[in-house]
Amino acid sequence: MTLFNNKNRDDEGFKSLYTNSIAQTQLPKDELPHKISDPQVIRRLIYDELFMDGNARQNLATFCTTYIEDEVRDLMDLSINKNMIDKDEYPQTAEIEHRCVNILANLWHSPGKLDTIGCSTIGSSEAAILGGLAFKWKWRKRREAEGKSSSNPNIVCGPVQICWHKFARYFDVEIREIPLLPDELCLKPSQLVDYCDENTIGVVATLGSTFTCVYEPVEGIAKALDVIEKEAGYDIPIHVDGASGAFIAPFIQKNIKWDFCIPRVKSINASGHKFGMAPLGVGWVVWRALEDLPEELIFNVDYLGGQMPTFALNFSRPAGQIIAQYYKLLQLGHEGYTAIQNSCANTAQYLGGELSKIDLFEILYDGHGAIPAVCYKLKDEIASGFTLYDLSDRLRMHGWQIASYPLPSNRQDITVQRILIRHGVSRDMIFLLLRDLKKELESLNDKSVLNTCICNKVSFHH
Repeated sequence: MTLFNNKNRDDEGFKSLYTNSIAQTQLPKDELPHKISDPQVIRRLIYDELFMDGNARQNLATFCTTYIEDEVRDLMDLSINKNMIDKDEYPQTAEIEHRCVNILANLWHSPGKLDTIGCSTIGSSEAAILGGLAFKWKWRKRREAEGKSSSNPNIVCGPVQICWHKFARYFDVEIREIPLLPDELCLKPSQLVDYCDENTIGVVATLGSTFTCVYEPVEGIAKALDVIEKEAGYDIPIHVDGASGAFIAPFIQKNIKWDFCIPRVKSINASGHKFGMAPLGVGWVVWRALEDLPEELIFNVDYLGGQMPTFALNFSRPAGQIIAQYYKLLQLGHEGYTAIQNSCANTAQYLGGELSKIDLFEILYDGHGAIPAVCYKLKDEIASGFTLYDLSDRLRMHGWQIASYPLPSNRQDITVQRILIRHGVSRDMIFLLLRDLKKELESLNDKSVLNTCICNKVSFHH
């Protein structure tokens, strides 16, 4: 007989989870309950609370994978109790992590497969910070060797994800975020000369802007830095923040030069859990060569019976996401990633075309040439009588989560809306989204007209 054999049965033997005593009140929110409870009851009650969340598949604001196959769930379940940092105890997991790094190094045109280094991370933020730290240590070592001050490092970038601001603040580096020029959606290489100097540890080039989804011109940035080195003597490396684009460009934008084929690119980060199609949370960082990761950042740790090198910020974490990433790399290959990313891009371009037919909108990015997404603004917010935030709220009533936000510096007076198309966002889902979007635009327009009439009526009486 188990501990909970008859716990939830009434006098007639009918089992009901909701007749359990803990289900008859609010769940504890501040203190541990005094008594043990039936696991089935607790599982069901937590399930019920999680229904309050939005439907992840309808979240078109997130870059992250929301479509998870049963095979991925099985592999993650197999590794749920494995600590990936314990490479001595789980050597095959360590081997699989190393294989993923090599596959990505090759995909990103590393000049020498055996002369590169990288690691998995909990996500792109950690991976980006590691890239920034390597820049700072390399720059400081060079400055000290030249007998110069290393007290005022700076890093130059266009509009970047918040992780770069965290890096700058946590590790005492000045961040020089170049503001957008009028009518531009990302930094222009010609702007770099006004921001780079002898204290610049590196330039971050974003392959897929969080704000507008466009790619910054990595090749153009490298050429601008070549000119700066020739004229001022500053040899400034590039880190490519490929959180999304590094799993897209190699498959459907092969004409774009952005990776290790450019000598000035020293490190690249990517999110496996975004367009790499692994589940949350796994990121990757790869350096061009062993010499680009300073030895001072590598720790050799005695842990559970073995010597182990580590250079990630996090330590203990589950191995399942790494295994799932390897599964996706093997299962999809070049052919699969190309087909899926092309399909996402085609759907984004279809959506961009349909949204361009709506007179209220001005399309800023229509899904061609970068991340599968669209970005747009209202042509005239005042004349419209409502904002994109209002539209986001109305769409949320249908379950759709659509991001609305202001553009970065110098264009922050413009509010945009962004819709991302990931694997699992079908053309049929987009038909339904467009249906709901058009319905809510009509409703907002009617409300705007009504408010105008009311205002005019009030003005007349006064």
